[in-house]
Amino acid sequence: MELGLPNGMVNKPFKDIMQGLVAVAPYYQYTFKNTMAIAAGIKYCYFGVNQFRVPEKTLGGMHSAGSFIKISREKFYTDRFSTDMGVKFGYTQNYFVTSKPLDTISTAKVTRQVNAVLIEPTIRLALVADDQVSYSLIIGYAFQGFKFGNEMIGFDSMMGYSESDYNRTTSFLTVGFGFTYYFKERNL
Repeated sequence: MELGLPNGMVNKPFKDIMQGLVAVAPYYQYTFKNTMAIAAGIKYCYFGVNQFRVPEKTLGGMHSAGSFIKISREKFYTDRFSTDMGVKFGYTQNYFVTSKPLDTISTAKVTRQVNAVLIEPTIRLALVADDQVSYSLIIGYAFQGFKFGNEMIGFDSMMGYSESDYNRTTSFLTVGFGFTYYFKERNL
């Protein structure tokens, strides 16, 4: 189980306009005797609209939900310290929901869905509490397979950004904590 705080990185409008609030990823991982591991799980992130970066008051944000598989190498250096370095591959559905009306006549709110591929290299530094529990520091850098645009949150203007600013893949850095329960004996 991972719980972290995501922060937009490369796409400047996404970095400035959307502020990461939570990233959660429960998953099951199996480690082979040779320290290679495979995992499968789900991931949810929420980014809120930063009201101080948009031209008019807008509530809402982006919900990102998906599933992934992870391939990694889990290595114990001592009986109390391990690392896990790997990559998550998955697919996400990203829902942009804001309080901004779709047009001047309707009261319907802006809702956009963007499906995307997810690739996220991760590193986990774990301290083992007892034979079956460990706590970790986790760092991940997620690449989403879409380019954020201001129309996704209901704005037509460029809001001071150039076309090249919007033309970059959405990505974010997540720093957080993890909890691991070992169902079987660990591979030391």
